[in-house]
Amino acid sequence: MADRVHPRDDSPPQTTEFKPPPAAAHYPESPTKPDAPRSEKPVPPPPGTYVIQIPKDQVYRVPPPENAKRHERLTRRKPSRSPCCCCLCWLLALLTALIFLVGVAAAVFYFVFRPESPDYSVERLSISGFNLTSSRWVSPEFDVTVRANNPNDKIGIYYRRGSSVDVYYDSVKLATGSLPIFYQGTNNVTVFVTPLKGSAVELTSGDRTAMIDEVGKGQVPFKLALRAPVKIKVGSVETWEITVKVDCDLTVDKLTATAEIGSKKCDYGVDLW
Repeated sequence: MADRVHPRDDSPPQTTEFKPPPAAAHYPESPTKPDAPRSEKPVPPPPGTYVIQIPKDQVYRVPPPENAKRHERLTRRKPSRSPCCCCLCWLLALLTALIFLVGVAAAVFYFVFRPESPDYSVERLSISGFNLTSSRWVSPEFDVTVRANNPNDKIGIYYRRGSSVDVYYDSVKLATGSLPIFYQGTNNVTVFVTPLKGSAVELTSGDRTAMIDEVGKGQVPFKLALRAPVKIKVGSVETWEITVKVDCDLTVDKLTATAEIGSKKCDYGVDLW
């Protein structure tokens, strides 16, 4: 079999001209990250939650007008406390502590000493110097017998200078006097007579007529007011000066030295300061 002879191509070889690729419109400075692969099925929200879709035109950066006042009230910053407010709080706390300590001290004092208030009574009233028929001026004298009882086991009483005992008829002061100065010990009853004197006391015709009528009935009303500054002695300690007040409404059957007390009602009080 004879070999095939291909004809020789004497034409010059063709050269291929290299053309650069067209320039890209925009090359990013840094390579972009590939998008994450999207899952084919949407992921359901966790149980117990709700997904609410709000249109974009209803998303506000500021509260809507109808909620502006409520937003301002909720976001309003609380004012800081002023120094005056802090001082007032400390003062109230100190006052509360002081009251508590005083209460504790009073409770201890009561349970240790068992204090009882003294009591007073008018036992007798001797009267002289009344002349209701001859003149409107009278100078009455009273001898008042007072019984003072101190029932305390551990507390004594000092009766000090400056006491007063006054006798009134209606609103007219008839006579005045004072209590003796003495110390009354524990569990002690002291009976003393206090002389009271009045000078040139004017009685109106109505007062004289009423008093004569009351003498006929055997019921002449008087009011006795007693004020006594005292100091309480507890052991070896003495308190400040306290004023004892006794007000008695009583009646007598006549205006003589042998007058008898018919009825009496006494009220007691104390001024601590």
